[in-house]
Amino acid sequence: MSKKIAIIGGGNLGISIAEGLLAGGFTDAGNITVTRRNIALLQPLQQKGIHVTNNNVEAAQQADVILLAVKPFQAAEVVREIAGVTGKEKMLISVVTGVTIAELAKELNGETAIFRAMPNTAIAIRESMTCVGYTRADAAQVEWVMALFNQLGRVAIIDEKLMDAATVLGACGTAYAMRYIRANIQGGIEIGFDAATASLIAAQTVKGAAELLLQKGTHPEQEIDKVTTPKGCTIAGLNEMEHQGFSSSLIKGIAASYDKIQKG
Repeated sequence: MSKKIAIIGGGNLGISIAEGLLAGGFTDAGNITVTRRNIALLQPLQQKGIHVTNNNVEAAQQADVILLAVKPFQAAEVVREIAGVTGKEKMLISVVTGVTIAELAKELNGETAIFRAMPNTAIAIRESMTCVGYTRADAAQVEWVMALFNQLGRVAIIDEKLMDAATVLGACGTAYAMRYIRANIQGGIEIGFDAATASLIAAQTVKGAAELLLQKGTHPEQEIDKVTTPKGCTIAGLNEMEHQGFSSSLIKGIAASYDKIQKG
């Protein structure tokens, strides 16, 4: 029997998850409930057969899996609200930024399996990189949660102490990649392309490069070697970028973002 899923918090992320699970065939619309104070904003989901309600407790009570997608300042209050209908037979999955498993656990029934997940904005097109930590969960529950997030992109199980690092590499990393693509477009325009064509070439090239690594499991340097010939234009460009601090500046940027999270 398919698990009943209650998504508590029908904002952009909650809606994206609901639509992604439906589009990927992970479950039927009738197995998903999404909550929001103003349910009129959830009408597009309702038209697809997804249940909508403004009653968090009722949604959680009827669900096997509770997916918490509220804003960070709302998390503790909402978890306290639904705590009475949780238990060993349910799972809680939080996609709330900055709220730890320990903070969730102290508000819940002591036997509820708790997962903390960090997706990125590409979840809207089912291409997220989602990192997941957990406590109190058995192997079957972990497998089910991995299957859920694999419907929305790729998933990695990590130690929760690495969740801040996952935020930098997987969530902030989207912005870093976008900045590289933007610079690539600007360079493309400088050497003769119009903006639209440069944008298409830059974005598809980055997408293709990423898919090579994901599908073939190779190291970036192996793929670089395939397009780098002696005295060629590729090595000339790469060396100039390195002379200007390309890799160093990127690594320093990642470290700076991580330091900012650590200091709060």
